[in-house]
Amino acid sequence: MDDGQAFSAGSIAPWLTIIGLGEDGLAGLGDEAKRCIAGAAAVFGGTRHLALAAPLIAGEQHSWLSPFERSVEAVIAFRGMPVVVLASGDPFFFGVGVTLARHIDRSQMRVLPAPSSFSLAASRLGWALQDTVTVSLHGRPLDLIRPYLQPGNRILALTSDEHGPAALAALLAENGFGQSRLIVLEALGGAQERITSQTASDFSLAGINPLNVCAIDVVAAIDARVLPLGRGLDDGLFEHDGQITKREVRALTLSALAPRRGELLWDIGAGSGSIGIEWMLCDPAMKAIAIEGSTERAERIKRNAARFGVPGLVVVQGAAPAALAGLPRPDAVFIGGGGSEEGVMATVIAALASSGRLVANAVTTQMEALLLEHHARLGGSLIRIDIARASPVGAMTGWRPAMPVTQWSWVKP
Repeated sequence: MDDGQAFSAGSIAPWLTIIGLGEDGLAGLGDEAKRCIAGAAAVFGGTRHLALAAPLIAGEQHSWLSPFERSVEAVIAFRGMPVVVLASGDPFFFGVGVTLARHIDRSQMRVLPAPSSFSLAASRLGWALQDTVTVSLHGRPLDLIRPYLQPGNRILALTSDEHGPAALAALLAENGFGQSRLIVLEALGGAQERITSQTASDFSLAGINPLNVCAIDVVAAIDARVLPLGRGLDDGLFEHDGQITKREVRALTLSALAPRRGELLWDIGAGSGSIGIEWMLCDPAMKAIAIEGSTERAERIKRNAARFGVPGLVVVQGAAPAALAGLPRPDAVFIGGGGSEEGVMATVIAALASSGRLVANAVTTQMEALLLEHHARLGGSLIRIDIARASPVGAMTGWRPAMPVTQWSWVKP
């Protein structure tokens, strides 16, 4: 299909130009980008970007406002006039272009990107960018890097400021990755460019430029906290008080929940948060809300989420069904505790959209009776999970059965 056919019927000629700017400033721009800046009625950007482009700017200069939504509104106010937005590197790679595109039709903008900081870093290191993990920690929790700490991985991480590399080195050392090579690439493409390599455990670099990317060549000690890529993670990785869906049952439960990219899960009676955490580990776009009645357990879930690198897990402290009021509609729901409370099942079934999945586990006879009733009325799948673990019996070994679990899974028509 021709690109023009994809534009909305009411689209107008491009009035907004988003220009990627490197540390070399105007010297790195082409003639078209320079003409756009010189002819713009208004130029938006960070203080540093505006200073770099100042010799060409003839129109109004606008520094970014806080919160950023105010700046988006200011840009839109110039609709129909020539406007330039200055961005770092590639505006659509963890950049301002992504935000603006949510509010301005793409037919009304043109983009002149520069190499991203990740591209520049990979070229300096000789790393194949397609085989390298890229993650932005700019204004985001450092914990997000944890799932990528796999032996042999190469990671490029964009940090927030001059303190980011040291904090990253500390996180690596504390979790058994102290022998990893940490390379700090500062002010890439500019006169102040500097590249320094140290092991994380010996990190001592000072006077770091706030504009930096950290490259990590991951080396894991034998006791490093490596998060396996499979589902059904070892119970010992979680902080818990015994209220946890055990790893074998958890693996079967996640299989029944059938996660799909970008979906939202309600984990009701979350306990340690293990189901919601593993759901979110399936893909960075996954979302989950853990509903837990105990204040102590709710705080424990938050700690677990951080240590597993999914700090975006939302924790709602309260008892279902009251705590479910006002929550965004889920794509899937897991009920691991509290499901026998009056009204929980009815509330969940009503909340699910068509094709939404519900999985509920029962270890008590009361909850099992409820699942049998719903299976008889609504259908779905009903399975019994019996697991036994080998354990000492005197000087010998025998099988010790765990409490059987009845699992009902159902897809809403």
